[in-house]
Amino acid sequence: MFQQDGAPGHKAYETQDFLRDKCPDVISVDPHWRNPIGEWPPNSPDLNPLDYAVWSILEQKACAKPHSNVESLKRALKKAWNEITLDTLVKIVDNFPKRLKACVDAKGGHFE
Repeated sequence: MFQQDGAPGHKAYETQDFLRDKCPDVISVDPHWRNPIGEWPPNSPDLNPLDYAVWSILEQKACAKPHSNVESLKRALKKAWNEITLDTLVKIVDNFPKRLKACVDAKGGHFE
């Protein structure tokens, strides 16, 4: 992937131009917030499984009590991560099509 101006590879202008040229059905992403030409909602936490599910699980498990230092928090997060079952992760990912439809229905706006 190309990279320009510190943008992630999938957002670089050259990459998006290549994808639009070679893959006519691609859902393009905005290469830069000042140039809103893409169809994919920018920075949409509603479409990121980490944002809409995993972080809340980790927070609930790891932050039930205050931590006196960063190392304590790191240990609690590692323990919480290891307690998330594969079945839970599969359910989270399987929920993606429903969330994508809700996002489309909301025309890219918030839907929760």
